[in-house]
Amino acid sequence: MRRRRVQTVVIGVVVLLSTSMIVVALGLLAASSGPFDRAYAKQSGAQLIASYDRTKVSDAQLTAAAKSAAAVAGPFAQTTLELDGSQMMDSLVTVGRADPGGAVDRLNVWQGRWATKPGEIVLNRNPTETGGRGALQLNGTVTAAGQTFTIVGFAYSVSQSADAWVTPEQLSALHPTSTQMLYRFTNAATNAEVTAGQQAVTAGLPANALIGTQSYLALRALVAGQPNTFVPFLMVFGWLGLAVAVLIVANVVSGAVVAGFKHIGVLKALGFTPTQVLTVYLGMVSIPAVIGCAAGVVVGNVLATSLLTKAFENYGAGGTSAPIWVDVAALLGVPALVALSALLPALRARSLSAAQAISAGSAPRAGRGLRVQRWLSGTRMPRPVSLGLGLPFARPGRTALTLAAVVLGVTSVTLAVGLGKSLMTYQTAASRVDAVDLTIFAGPNGSEGMQRGGPQGAKLTDAEDEAVLRAAPGVTSVAASAGLTMRLAGTQTDLRVSFYRGDYQQLGYRLLAGRWFDGPGEVVVSERFLRQRGLAVGDTISLQSQGKTVRAQIVGKAMYNSGDEVLSNWATLAQVSPGLRANIYEVNVKDGTDLDAVMQAVQAKDPGLEEAEGQEAGTFVAVVLATVVLLTLMLGTVAALGVFNTVVLNTRERRRDLGMLKSIGMTPAQVTLMVVTSMTVLGALGGLLGIPLGMIAHRVVVPAMANGAQVEIPDFMLDVYPAALLALLVLAGMLIAAAGAFFPARTAARTTIARVLHNE
Repeated sequence: MRRRRVQTVVIGVVVLLSTSMIVVALGLLAASSGPFDRAYAKQSGAQLIASYDRTKVSDAQLTAAAKSAAAVAGPFAQTTLELDGSQMMDSLVTVGRADPGGAVDRLNVWQGRWATKPGEIVLNRNPTETGGRGALQLNGTVTAAGQTFTIVGFAYSVSQSADAWVTPEQLSALHPTSTQMLYRFTNAATNAEVTAGQQAVTAGLPANALIGTQSYLALRALVAGQPNTFVPFLMVFGWLGLAVAVLIVANVVSGAVVAGFKHIGVLKALGFTPTQVLTVYLGMVSIPAVIGCAAGVVVGNVLATSLLTKAFENYGAGGTSAPIWVDVAALLGVPALVALSALLPALRARSLSAAQAISAGSAPRAGRGLRVQRWLSGTRMPRPVSLGLGLPFARPGRTALTLAAVVLGVTSVTLAVGLGKSLMTYQTAASRVDAVDLTIFAGPNGSEGMQRGGPQGAKLTDAEDEAVLRAAPGVTSVAASAGLTMRLAGTQTDLRVSFYRGDYQQLGYRLLAGRWFDGPGEVVVSERFLRQRGLAVGDTISLQSQGKTVRAQIVGKAMYNSGDEVLSNWATLAQVSPGLRANIYEVNVKDGTDLDAVMQAVQAKDPGLEEAEGQEAGTFVAVVLATVVLLTLMLGTVAALGVFNTVVLNTRERRRDLGMLKSIGMTPAQVTLMVVTSMTVLGALGGLLGIPLGMIAHRVVVPAMANGAQVEIPDFMLDVYPAALLALLVLAGMLIAAAGAFFPARTAARTTIARVLHNE
């Protein structure tokens, strides 16, 4: 190992990086839903939460219909309390429960006590939340419906069944509007099984009695989404790194055997048995591999723990880490795989007799590649180039291993480039960056802004402002919108509903399925919204606000990131808040139009209109791209180190030939050119082979990442490899090979003839 420090360091570094990526990927994959499942089992969380219209179904009917469930809690009276005054929350989904126990959704009262009389309330809060300055505190108060409630405790529902709880008597006095039922089923591992359970417990109930439902699988998918997004590309880069490690180790050991023939012969002459020689060469690889693997496990666990803890902190899963079996598998599997890659060349060292080893020269046997070299010498290429092109044929096995390392390096670069282009294209489309030329703010809706000292807003009416905008010079489209916070019936989820009118189809939203809304009670949502709630285009949801409930059909699916935003039209807004005016106008203009002139013309008519910031891309894609670039640089560096190792071995073996060439007049520059050429041709071939592999990996990884992130990427966003880019990727393979070959080539070129003869 002391004589081969470069190879030892290369093995250790490559194994460290590969192991850390594998540990992170496997850890995230194995633990992505574990904390949630444990918390759900401990509290007997509800697998289905259902809200029913109290005017259409009685408690007795619900109890009778629930007999098919494995366990049930309820019926519980339920209402939404609209909070008075300036408080941290706008509303609370409140349920009347006599105690926190029960067969389903057992609540953890972690601070204070349960509500036992009217005027007391228990809030839902995770124990991990700090409850710092400004947060509601124990013995504090909240005011709703003209009544003040004292906070007597904080409880935690892993099912997220409600925001708050009061006594059943108190809830009856608040005039409940719905009834809550909590179910657990014998089989509920899939959406189909949960749906079957729902159909069983609602069979025979009056039509339209069911207002809304929430499946635990939607919660599970929501909390597992963030770590699952990273798994696909970490797995691919981890396995690519491990494959490069195996190739480099095999190359190092085979080169050590060939270069150390005399050393092997001396060992055997001194009495070393063939098995002991085998052990020496396996140990030369295993020691740095074990050290690198152990360090990689530590690094991987640190990264995995950080990601998992952040992802599951809302479920009381502080300090979540990768399962122990991942560490054991990495510590045993990676060194074993590395040792297996070294076994074949080590067996060759074992089989050599002492006489064969001592008498063998360090240069390749005569005749290897001579036919190719003679043919190349007859061409018109410069002599250093023709000699360089023939060098790889002298050691075909070593050349194949080096070529494979370059292929994997180009594969990783190709994957990274395609991944970056796909994600940037998606993020630009999903965030609508540059889709709108001007965003104009008309002030807050209602009196909210004036209560909080905000801007006074527009001076003209909604219709007058829209007319002003359409009459402005160069304006081609105007879309008006108003936002309203609404509660998804049957859940604890507040949604931001954006109601549009005008030219909303010109705002850059890309429709993925269905159609745009064109009548009242119709909405368009995102893929993430559908996945998190187990819904599909065509389903109906109920939205609640200001004491009103609106049934809305999902008629389309659009490309945007939020899972808590719903798009609808002005006709639907009229059913909830007909007096609400638009407070955002999104304007597009003709090419070349002066935007400042447009704003001046608009503000001359209504000085209360202000230009607002447009849409911006999020930071998640930037984080992923930074991670991918870092991993690509690491793998590219590792592949270049593999080439470096090959050139070191080749130049050491052929030092006699290099001395002879220099003695007949070859300059150091020509020697460098010859050696670099020998590897550059491998880089070009590696580029041609690695590009298709990278494109295939891109087609697999990007959809897998989209699935983990609960979004949908259209097929056209996967077609990101134009011909010019493919040519550059071939150059990337040549660059990897040339970079790895240059420094040892220059060292060989500087070696003097006298030193070569002295070594001989």
